[in-house]
Amino acid sequence: MQPHVLDEIRKIIPEERILLDLSDRYSYSYDASFGQYLPDVVIEPNDAQEISRLVKLANQYRIPVYPRGAATSLSGGPLPVEGGMVLDMSRLNKKLFIDRENLLAIVSPGVKTAEIHKKAEEVGLFYPPDPSSSHVSTIGGNLMENSSGPKGLKYGTTKEYVIGLEVVTPTGDIIRTGGKTVKNVTGYDLTRLIVGSEGTLGIITEAILRLIPKPQARKTLLATFNRLEDSGHAITRILSSGILPAAMELMDNACIRSVENYSPCGLPIDAEALIIVEVDGHPKAVEEEIAKCADLCREQGAVSVRVARNEAERQEIWKARKMVSPAITQMGPTKISEDATVPRSQIPAMMKRLKEIRDKYQLNLVVFGHAGDGNLHPNIITDKRNIQEMKRVEDAVSEIFEAAVSLGGTLSGEHGIGTMKAPYMEMELGEIGLLMMKKIKQAWDPNNILNPGKIFPKPGQTKVVLTE
Repeated sequence: MQPHVLDEIRKIIPEERILLDLSDRYSYSYDASFGQYLPDVVIEPNDAQEISRLVKLANQYRIPVYPRGAATSLSGGPLPVEGGMVLDMSRLNKKLFIDRENLLAIVSPGVKTAEIHKKAEEVGLFYPPDPSSSHVSTIGGNLMENSSGPKGLKYGTTKEYVIGLEVVTPTGDIIRTGGKTVKNVTGYDLTRLIVGSEGTLGIITEAILRLIPKPQARKTLLATFNRLEDSGHAITRILSSGILPAAMELMDNACIRSVENYSPCGLPIDAEALIIVEVDGHPKAVEEEIAKCADLCREQGAVSVRVARNEAERQEIWKARKMVSPAITQMGPTKISEDATVPRSQIPAMMKRLKEIRDKYQLNLVVFGHAGDGNLHPNIITDKRNIQEMKRVEDAVSEIFEAAVSLGGTLSGEHGIGTMKAPYMEMELGEIGLLMMKKIKQAWDPNNILNPGKIFPKPGQTKVVLTE
C-alpha cells in the first residue's frame, strides 16, 4: 500500500480503525475454507458513508476491496486473494429493529443471525433461515452467500426473506433496492441479484427481512439405519407421502462417531446413518405427521426411531446435528467442506456415488447435511502437508461436483462459489451462461475492484488446486 494512498485513507478513517501491523493482517488472511492470503490493510468502517468514500478511493487507485463479516465462509468468500484492503464489517451492528405490525426485521449487516432469531421469537415471529453457524455468523455474510440452513426444505432459502437492501455499489454510490412491501415488481429485481452475489456486486449496509408467524407446535424424531441407502429412501418416501417437514437432516457413521467422541449425545455408533426429521404447524397435525414419519422410517429399515417427548429432548437431538462440523475437525488438521446439491429424488444415487468416490480415492470422506432438500455436505478430512493425499482430494472434489451436476444438481446449495468452486462454474452454467454473469459483473464493477478472484475461474482453470 503506497504511503500517499494510506494518507488518503486516514482522511476517511481514524488511525485506530486502520490495521497495518503484520499480526493484524494475518488475522484477516483466512476464513473457514482453504487457503491464506495477506491483505495490505484492514479497515473497520462505521457506516455506509465511510464505505462509500473508501470504495471511491479504491476505484481511483485500482485497489481490491474485500468486505468481511465473521469469516465463517466455507468457500473462500472474504479471502483477499489479490491483496488490497479488507473491510471488517463487524462495527456495523447497531440496528436490529423488529417491525411486528409489518412482519419485518430491519438490520445492520454485522448483527449475528442468532440475534435476529431471538428478537423475532420474543414477539411471536420467526426468521426461518438458520445456518449451523448462526450463533457466530453475521446476517450480512449470510445474505451475500445466500446461506440458509436446514429449514430451507419447507420455508425456502434466504433470498425469499430479503425484500429490501441498502447497498454501496462497486463504484461507491449508495443505493436502496426493494423496500418494506412484500409485493414489489418495479423494474429489475436488484435485491435478489445482490443476495448471493458473494460481495462482487455490492456491499450490504442494511437489510429489510421478511418474518412470518412462529409455528404453534413442532415435533422432532431421530431414526437410525444400518444402511446409508436406506436412510436416503426413507427421506424420499416421507417427501412423497404428502408431508413437508420443516427440516430433514442426515449424518453418516463417521459423523455419528465423531460427535459421540467430541460431545457424547447417546447416538448409536454402530449405525451407518441417522436422519433427523422435524415437523411444525398446528398441534394436531404435528402429532399425526410425526407419527407417520416414524412409521415410514421403520418401513424403510430403521433399526430405531426416537420421538422427542419435550423441548429438552428436542434440543438434545439437534445438539447432535449442530456438533457435526466442530466434531469432524478433530479427525484431522485440514477439512475440505463442500455442499453439492441434487434433486430430492436423486439423494440415494448421490449417496451411492459419494461412497464410491470415498473408496476409489481412499479418503476420509464424511457426509451430512440438509438431505430433505438434497443439500448434502461431503467433507474430506485430510492433512494439507500430505501432498500425495491432497492430489487425491483434488480429484475427489472434481468427481463430487461432476456427480452432482450429472444427477441434475448444482455446485452449491448454500456455501457459495468463492474460490473453491470457481473452476467448475462452466460445467454447470455452460460457456454462454457464465459469460452473461461476467457481463453483469463488468457492468456493475468496471474496474473489477470489489471482491475480485471470486466466482469466476481463472483462464484455463478447470479444477480446484489445493497444492502449490
